[in-house]
Amino acid sequence: MFLLYLDDAGSARNASDRFVVLAGVALFERQVHFLDLQLGELAQKIASSQAEELEFHGSHMLPGKGFWRSIRDKSRRRAHIAEALATIDRLQGRRALFGATIEKAAVSPDDPLEVAFEQIVSRFDRFLDRINSGSRKERGLLILDKSTQETRLQKLARDFKLKGHTWGRTRNLVDVPFFVDSKATRAIQYADLVAYALWRKAEKGDGAFFDLIETAFDAEGGVRHGLYATR
Repeated sequence: MFLLYLDDAGSARNASDRFVVLAGVALFERQVHFLDLQLGELAQKIASSQAEELEFHGSHMLPGKGFWRSIRDKSRRRAHIAEALATIDRLQGRRALFGATIEKAAVSPDDPLEVAFEQIVSRFDRFLDRINSGSRKERGLLILDKSTQETRLQKLARDFKLKGHTWGRTRNLVDVPFFVDSKATRAIQYADLVAYALWRKAEKGDGAFFDLIETAFDAEGGVRHGLYATR
């Protein structure tokens, strides 16, 4: 089974945000443990006495909020974001990033997070279709940070399976999305960093973090399937 961990960046309600992003990482079930180990080791390196409680959130790390305020050098905080994003490179086996960057004005009056969710779900489902084209059969499960629109996105996912979405019906998801506290799993924290990297590129014109992970988005045959942006 592949688990797709997702988090959002930007706010549909904040008028100062032009973009809303939903993004994350799809991991084969065994890889979740190893990503947790990699990020745990990084947390130990950064703050050994607080490693278990330390969370990786881009919107806290870069501006220096909470614990990250104690690291006064912004270049060091940027370096730690880069180190955290790079942990995916050390995972063995197939894994992929997914992301949707939605300009709010381009989809108004629709909810930009719902637009992003439909894009992500359909692309993850097609990712599983490609894996399942041979004898191997894998299914998928969506896991989101509990701060997202839990009830609405669960209903949307159920509708995509029973009634269909813009491009058909989902066929490979085993259940409605599950919502968890980011403190409980570093995979959600990694998804947060992916979403933040996309949001920084779109909202602030800062593509430094995105450049580190660009090649990790789902792609096949020279076509990048795992990334969407409104035009």
